[in-house]
Amino acid sequence: MGHELTLATRRDITKKEAQLYARASKKEKGVILDRITTEIGWSRANARRQLQHALQRRGPAISIKRKPRGNKYSYDAILLLQHVYLVAGQPCGKYLAAIMQIVLDNLEKHADNGSFSKVRVRYTPQIRAELLRMSPATIDRYLAPFKNRLHPDAKSSTRSSKNRFKDIIPIMTHIKPIDHQPGIIMIDTVAHCGHTLKGEFAFTLTVTDPFTG
Repeated sequence: MGHELTLATRRDITKKEAQLYARASKKEKGVILDRITTEIGWSRANARRQLQHALQRRGPAISIKRKPRGNKYSYDAILLLQHVYLVAGQPCGKYLAAIMQIVLDNLEKHADNGSFSKVRVRYTPQIRAELLRMSPATIDRYLAPFKNRLHPDAKSSTRSSKNRFKDIIPIMTHIKPIDHQPGIIMIDTVAHCGHTLKGEFAFTLTVTDPFTG
């Protein structure tokens, strides 16, 4: 189950926790960071950074001018990332990061059969190292424009305005502590619609026990 928090909710949580964080001991700061990573889904490093920004910020967050983020990875690495994304079946960043080395090994193994297509001349040991360093969040960020070009009409079935259940079923804003025993389950639906909600498709009801996995 993803962290479907609005920007305003994340900002409120961060502002509240920042005040506690400023007065907390080292041990208490660790507890606060753990709480934020659970509630919002940030990494500890990002949570720490957001808390520091919240302490420095005066007024709404939109009033703060941010420095544009430069490209940490080369143009060739981004092109290869797009190719790997397609070859791997268009997975999300978390899955692609986990299988990146396997996919690259297979591409290298079958390079003579055209596995790299037109990007083969750009693939070098340095580019491979760049791809293996990419985090899931980085992969998703660099692939976002490419995905939009591939599927300009893609929509979410969960956030669809036609989803009549979204006003009935409350959204979980944080994960409560789970008892150390099986039996508590999380239920969600998966739409097998590809990148569009047009036409007919099947839904799968997914039931997960977080304790047993």
